[in-house]
Amino acid sequence: MPLHPTTTKPAAALTAAALLLTLSACTPGPTPGTQRGSGPSTTASGLPSSHVHGLSVNRETDQVLLATHEGLFDVTKSPATKIGGTNDLMGLTAPADQGVFYASGHPGPGSDLPNPMGLIRSVDGGKTWEQLSRQGESDFHALAATKSGIVAYDGTLQTSPDGKTWTPATAGFVPAVLAGTPEGDTVLATTRDGLQRSTDGGETWELNTTAPMVQFVAFASATEVIGVEPGGAVHYSTDAGTTWTRTGHIEGQVQAATAVTGAEGKPWIWAATTEGLVVSTDGGATFRAADAA
Repeated sequence: MPLHPTTTKPAAALTAAALLLTLSACTPGPTPGTQRGSGPSTTASGLPSSHVHGLSVNRETDQVLLATHEGLFDVTKSPATKIGGTNDLMGLTAPADQGVFYASGHPGPGSDLPNPMGLIRSVDGGKTWEQLSRQGESDFHALAATKSGIVAYDGTLQTSPDGKTWTPATAGFVPAVLAGTPEGDTVLATTRDGLQRSTDGGETWELNTTAPMVQFVAFASATEVIGVEPGGAVHYSTDAGTTWTRTGHIEGQVQAATAVTGAEGKPWIWAATTEGLVVSTDGGATFRAADAA
């Protein structure tokens, strides 16, 4: 399959508008086709929720998790299995340690967590959560783990070395998605003006004017990154988001995406879409239903 150039200027203007609509439409609450607090309910796409905010894949165990308005779900097998209580997980990120997650959002029915939840952490794969900081203050819609700490956005972009103390970053943008890797301190942020890039753990930022207008971005390794435009076009970077090549396309509206190191030098990419969960094992050139992978 031939590789394609990155987005042209007219197309970039359209994707920027689509990204702006996505940013303004991101609000918590029940979504059509689901019932809060009543356990898993399958949507038309086959996913346990019609509103997915995060997607995590463990390459060592092949476990696939979805962070949703109705809680955290293991979708490795069908039917999906709910993990822990019903909390509205607006942000989710995983550091290097196995079974550890950081999250934020709003408490669900029966939860004793404050609203908003601030930054919370699980060390048992999402079954239970402990409160770390900013309880009752912050709903971090975007979270990223780096080698030196955490980058998060709750109306202000902030960094933390330990999830407890926070420092405002030098940034004037609103990120749709933050992406980092525990293997390094490069962080990427998708915004309506383009892709922002930091090489110091999120403290300072620079706009990458040559990058495609992506809505979703994820590290597969310290240097491999994938990006997805609002329209579904997939891009791949081998230098931590500096330069990009278009590889393929995802059908349906993408709600979350992630990637891990794959075989033959090409990352594996997962995406939760309105059509269901899909996966690519060839760096985004082709996608198929995850249950057929």
